[in-house]
Amino acid sequence: MVINKSNILILMADQLSPCFLPAYGDAIAATPTIDRLAREGVVFDSAYCASPLCAPSRYAFMTGQLPSTIGAFDNACELPSEVPTFAHYLRALGYRTILSGKMHFCGAEQLHGFEERLTTDIYPADFGWTPDWLNPDERLDWYHTMRSVTEAGPCIRTNQLDFDDEVVFAARQKLYDLAREEDARPFCLVVSLTHPHDPYAIPASYWDRFQDKDIPAPQVPQSEVEDDPHSQRIRAMCDADGVAATAEQILRARRAYYGAISYVDDQFAAMMHTLEETGRADDTIVIVVADHGEMLGERGLWYKMTFFESAVRVPLIIHAPAWFKPHRVSQSVSLLDVLPTLVELGGGAVMQGESLTGQSLLPHLRDEGGHDEAIAEYLGEGALAPIVMIRRGDYKFVHSSADPDQLYDLKRDPEERINLASSHVVNPKLDALRTEVRLRWDLAGLNERVILSQQRRRLVYRSLQQGVIHCCDFQPLRDASRLYIRNHLKLEDQEAMARYPAV
Repeated sequence: MVINKSNILILMADQLSPCFLPAYGDAIAATPTIDRLAREGVVFDSAYCASPLCAPSRYAFMTGQLPSTIGAFDNACELPSEVPTFAHYLRALGYRTILSGKMHFCGAEQLHGFEERLTTDIYPADFGWTPDWLNPDERLDWYHTMRSVTEAGPCIRTNQLDFDDEVVFAARQKLYDLAREEDARPFCLVVSLTHPHDPYAIPASYWDRFQDKDIPAPQVPQSEVEDDPHSQRIRAMCDADGVAATAEQILRARRAYYGAISYVDDQFAAMMHTLEETGRADDTIVIVVADHGEMLGERGLWYKMTFFESAVRVPLIIHAPAWFKPHRVSQSVSLLDVLPTLVELGGGAVMQGESLTGQSLLPHLRDEGGHDEAIAEYLGEGALAPIVMIRRGDYKFVHSSADPDQLYDLKRDPEERINLASSHVVNPKLDALRTEVRLRWDLAGLNERVILSQQRRRLVYRSLQQGVIHCCDFQPLRDASRLYIRNHLKLEDQEAMARYPAV
């Protein structure tokens, strides 16, 4: 299905759980732009990331393949240059592919199909953040801590504000440039923010949109649920037990997170306004998405790195009212499904022989049914062995050779309080899912691959810190000889070319 080679604008947030959005039932957040896009678009109520960690999730999102398939185990892995991304596919179909903001690419390859990249990344592109499963009790200095929670509150500036303000400015400027240039190709522009990712700090103008009395405490306190080994490890890794947050600190962190969501919504509003100013709103498909969610104190957990709903579910809204009538999709889908969807919308087909885990969302967009499945993996810090998830129908199954199984009936138990796998009652569903895991994954082999990759990257990183250090971090280039007014063109011609709309 080709939609006249429409433009594509992907608005991506970082660590944004749909649990905290009014479009998904929250009553606190203030997100008028996301709310409008949801009212006019197709809302996926049960969308999941392929890994609850930044880089693996983003690599899977871009390639339609599971992290284990492409070696995207953690936040310090390379995405192999030979793996096609949706940017490669769309560029081959005649699109102008542009990235502004975060994508967490590591290693020398920093474009992965994007013709233009407008900013650097907020995170390092080296192997310094490689976990070490052979030394699980060693606390590495780049791990999350509880300072984000204990020091939560209003601020004037942060690294993240500096970054996201630049990302949005550059993206809006690019939309203006595209409107004034003669290049007739459709564009795919990805605008990827780092908010509302921790630390939980936001300017007073956003902090003051909420009051303490309006901020709810976590719905599922740690004391009310059976603990599991992976949650214990994640809390130990973040020192959440050693530095127990007070009720006031938890409230302040949650209030700052809500403020950061408002900031994200304002940035999305600015992008939509520029799209409208440049006359592209009616022929642009807008996709709202996040790389993973945020626990925000639920079950005593913070950040992500777990398969509980608040961390692994993501918002997914596709706004194209000229082609798809507004409706909601209840079936489970995945960020892995975005690549085949974009390729089909662009009039192409996935390369023959390429085995994707993702499936096209076109049947869902047409409201004609569609698949109901989300597969995910966690292979990063805090794990002792691969952890995998199958989400289908009413059930979510989580398995690792290092931990007891977890099975939740999300229809009857949406807060995941009752682990059906811990019951002694015979459960045919559990047996079937265990069999599926054995058939789908070689977990022992995957475990060996992860550890070997970790040890290789740790050695490479240590060696490259000696002597002269060369960085892979992306350096955006601006040719000053072509900016503003220069003598390669007549003054009046330059002024006329830059004026929009043209006189």
